[in-house]
Amino acid sequence: MSTTVSMPQLGETVTEGTVLRWMKRVGDSIALDEPLVEISTDKVDTEIPSPIAGVVAEILVEEGAAIEVGTAMVVIAGEGEETPRAGGGSPKTAPDAVSKTEPETAPEAPPAALPAEPSGPPPAPAAAAGSESGAGARRFLSPVVRRLAREHGIDPAAVEGTGRDGRVTRNDLLAYIDRMEVRPPAEAPAPAPSPVPPSPAPPPPAATPVVRTPAAEPPAAIREEDETRKLSRLRVRIAANMVKSLQTAAHVWTSMEVDYLAVEQVRQAHRRAFKEREGFSLTYLPFIARAVMDALREFPVVNSTFDLEGKTATYRRDIDLGIAVDLNQDGLVVATVKNADDYTLRGLARKIRDVADRARAAKLGPDDVSASTFTITNPGPYGSFMSAPVINVPNVAILSTDTVAKRPKVVTTPDGQDAIAIRPLGYLGLSWDHRAFDGSTAVLFLRRIKDNLETWDWEQHLI
Repeated sequence: MSTTVSMPQLGETVTEGTVLRWMKRVGDSIALDEPLVEISTDKVDTEIPSPIAGVVAEILVEEGAAIEVGTAMVVIAGEGEETPRAGGGSPKTAPDAVSKTEPETAPEAPPAALPAEPSGPPPAPAAAAGSESGAGARRFLSPVVRRLAREHGIDPAAVEGTGRDGRVTRNDLLAYIDRMEVRPPAEAPAPAPSPVPPSPAPPPPAATPVVRTPAAEPPAAIREEDETRKLSRLRVRIAANMVKSLQTAAHVWTSMEVDYLAVEQVRQAHRRAFKEREGFSLTYLPFIARAVMDALREFPVVNSTFDLEGKTATYRRDIDLGIAVDLNQDGLVVATVKNADDYTLRGLARKIRDVADRARAAKLGPDDVSASTFTITNPGPYGSFMSAPVINVPNVAILSTDTVAKRPKVVTTPDGQDAIAIRPLGYLGLSWDHRAFDGSTAVLFLRRIKDNLETWDWEQHLI
């Protein structure tokens, strides 16, 4: 009996993916749970295993195609069924995936039949309504690519495709959009002449200079000694997500200085024993994460999502902590620690270390990089002083933990006198969405984290 394998749900928020690579061809045998296809989403690249043992009978979606969750991808015949010979032809398009991979052959509807576009500046005439004129109309274009082209007023024929047979993929279009961001805007068309010419305005006085706003500078020309590199899929995803966040959330930044003396005393007292037992160093990050869990319970709006269109705010019952992990300067991924508030300080340290190690080893699954409710980014080990990170939407806030260093601080002695002491000081920076809450909440939230770090009995938390 044949089985049709469809695009699975790769994480709670994932609705589509791109077929990167088929690991089996038509006619190849495949075992249960053997890798079948590699899928790229906006979060992570992942391998999809075969749900049965058998023979690949038909590949329905070509490499490079963007498909939605539930789209049929491949047919696997059970053992004993008649199948094509091994190495048989290239992937074909199934009826379920026609809209994703077939070239546009049907005539376009006349402009009058198109739905009304939202208000705003019209796209350039050559790219109106995502036109696919000329060579572009004969190229394979998925609905995702066509929709992006329409939204940004881009003619797909102008985009260089990197997919099979020069096909324009979603990543190609996103990279093209990023490059368009730095180009000078096209000049608006001249208004139609008025039937009745207006009266000429009086000329300005001779002594009044005419001030002209300079046009935006064009991109710098590429010189012979320059090097141009192709962007990785991860870098394209990061670029698209960062732009989306800045266009969606109303970013505001608030910071606060923290005295880490109480934390540092416990770290130094247990540093050696902790590393011998756990195999890694006891850093400031798990202390901060533990203090954040308490603050999120006190201010649940910071652990919410915001929907302006639906006019709702959803307060998350669980705290799923996102940890931004640097991939050796090759990119950044946010790994998720599910139900982070259930863990002790030592447990949080283990979980944070685990997701970071798996992220750098490219062993994170889709659920490991999705559905975070609050995010911490930790540039402190690299020597940062203050940071204003971009919110990891749909989160409404992200906390930056910067370098802890010894600096002078005015303190009050037991007898009430002021004195200067050397303390381990650092800054916490909170980027937050002003649509979701206001400055008083942001400051009180940071203040709660600061008080926790400075006053808790961390010796008891480490047990």
